[in-house]
Amino acid sequence: MNIPTFAEKISPHFPLRPNSIRTLQVNVGKKCNQACRHCHVDASPARTEMMTAETAATCIAVLRNNPEIEILDLTGGAPEMNPSFRKMVVEAKKLGKHIIDRCNLTILEVHGYEYLYEFLRDHQVEVIASLPFYSAANTDSQRGVGVFNTSITALRKLNQLGYGETLPLQLVYNPNGFFLSAPQAGLEKEFKEQLQSRFDIRFHNLYCINNMPIHRFLDSLIKRGKYQEYMEVLVNAYNPATLSGLMCRNQISVGYDGQLYDCDFNQMLDMTMSGVNHISEFNRERILNRTIEIGNHCYGCTAGAGSSCGGEIKVI
Repeated sequence: MNIPTFAEKISPHFPLRPNSIRTLQVNVGKKCNQACRHCHVDASPARTEMMTAETAATCIAVLRNNPEIEILDLTGGAPEMNPSFRKMVVEAKKLGKHIIDRCNLTILEVHGYEYLYEFLRDHQVEVIASLPFYSAANTDSQRGVGVFNTSITALRKLNQLGYGETLPLQLVYNPNGFFLSAPQAGLEKEFKEQLQSRFDIRFHNLYCINNMPIHRFLDSLIKRGKYQEYMEVLVNAYNPATLSGLMCRNQISVGYDGQLYDCDFNQMLDMTMSGVNHISEFNRERILNRTIEIGNHCYGCTAGAGSSCGGEIKVI
């Protein structure tokens, strides 16, 4: 199969334009206590790239000066490992912003980070936590030996603090293979039943995210001779109805060095935003009037029911 470019595929809707800037997603660094084999960020304990306190303060200033930005979405790596993480949460909370921590769960059990449980609760931070599956074998094969049991411990402690009930707790599922996710609603029901019955764990929503052909997952595809096959799966599952709900149309992504991107995936491919390059140059009008940068990896967000940092795309 000849893979058409994504621009060719969406030609009736090209170019893509933003609708709003509702979310500021900030990647505060690539350092992580894990090195997951599907990671599109290529994060690991060996990475040293971290957002400086000055750049973190600039992100908070943008939130302060732009009230239409409602959400601060902190990601990494393990975002909690950045020294500015706490200050960013505290300052964003003062501004009345909704704060998301994209947490790998195991960081909560690392010595020196135990404070995070109460800190996240006290600041009413939404936790979006990675859990590839409800069994140790599937989870550990993707994320490392022992990760599942540590994640279960962390989830139980979060539940004891009110997460999964009065405080928002979401789980993230990535397929453990070269295929698309099963329908989100059915998989969520299955996760809830299994985690409740086996571990007495509660959560609100399951977000199903397609694996993107970027970095480690791309390397795995190429190594196993599956790249063409996986791209054909994505192209054949292309759904034009997802275009209206793509996350790049309502949020912007900030790299650890302050560079601006249309989304987290573009960030990992060094595809900087057109018009405004750095958070210190933030200009609302230019950002809202930009053309969104696209590539063939965008098939990952538009396949099937769609895929975003919030799971399946809600088609309007």
